Amino acid sequence: MPRKFNSGEWVTVKGKLTSPKMQVIQYVPKKDSIFGLVNNDTYLECVWYKNGERKSKVFHQNKLIKLIETGGLLKRVTTNPKLSLT
Repeated sequence: MPRKFNSGEWVTVKGKLTSPKMQVIQYVPKKDSIFGLVNNDTYLECVWYKNGERKSKVFHQNKLIKLIETGGLLKRVTTNPKLSLT
């Protein structure tokens, strides 16, 4: 199965409105319980922050969707400076 995400991309869990905005860290090897084969291209380690605490979890890539907006975990509000000609 081809890899869908790259390290550093922002993702969220499909179908969950309360899912946090997470950053992809890396693909991790995971052993299939049925066949016993190691899969290196399907499971992702993602990280997010909740109440200042770093959380990390492994997800299957088909359960994630890429976010269009990118950037850090904290949003910065910037305003345009007002220009005065006088």
